[in-house]
Amino acid sequence: MQPELAYAVLEIPDPATLDHTFAEVIGLQHGEPTVAGAATWRNDLAVQRIIVTAGPANDAVALGIDMGDDATLDAAVTRLGALGHAATEGDAAACRERRVSRLVSVSSPIGVTVELVTGQERAATPFASPIVPGGFATVGMGFGHAVFATTAFDEAITFAVEGLGFSQSDWLEMELGPGMTLEVRFLHCNPRHHTLAIARAPFELPQRLHHLMVEMAERDDVGAAFDRLWASDLRIANGLGRHDNDGMFSFYLQTPAGFQVEVGHGARTITTPWTDDRRYDRISAWGHQPVVRS
Repeated sequence: MQPELAYAVLEIPDPATLDHTFAEVIGLQHGEPTVAGAATWRNDLAVQRIIVTAGPANDAVALGIDMGDDATLDAAVTRLGALGHAATEGDAAACRERRVSRLVSVSSPIGVTVELVTGQERAATPFASPIVPGGFATVGMGFGHAVFATTAFDEAITFAVEGLGFSQSDWLEMELGPGMTLEVRFLHCNPRHHTLAIARAPFELPQRLHHLMVEMAERDDVGAAFDRLWASDLRIANGLGRHDNDGMFSFYLQTPAGFQVEVGHGARTITTPWTDDRRYDRISAWGHQPVVRS
């Protein structure tokens, strides 16, 4: 098993404000609350994919990476230690809260705690969403991807590549205006085009997390989700479009907490050897325009 995105931990002042977005627009399924009472959400057989705790951060606070086995986890801990990132072995209580057999945590330049885990639990019941009949594409790739912006950009790339063992898929570098450049590095650790993307922030932003992505197995389920978004009062950050680098057909919604969720289908996957690590100068081949409703 290759490493994959196991879960994201969000700290939101009122976790219930995300219920409508996650359940009725995107089509995630409520999981069982954690031992500490955090709300959880599923998009496959894993017991929890998004964990929402109550607190003031209003941001992502941790990212779980399933390393597959203890040897791979230990090798990452050694690499991270050599880079100056000390890791802490989680106790039994921490493992119960995250529902894993082993957990090692490390602070990251991305601005969130990275939790390297093994043995992520499976739910007692199958995943089933009546509004996403085709389900989500997660097998061998994890629950989706996460995109962060940080002023510690170079350090974050080194952390992810030399420490965690991710590889670069490609990168985006485009002019936004006079003296303004957008730079994003897209990183993979399994067939998903990118499990993690890191953007260079020109200054400290209110939120580190730009967006989480969930990939639907059927294209029509994306269209149906966009219809549900259109009928809601949520902000449509970007309408339907297709990304240039990963080919994802998707849209973006803004959650009540401020961060975005990309809902997509049909992204290209990483092949070995990967020979398409190159610069892109546009975000999308078409679409992904901001949508303003009257």
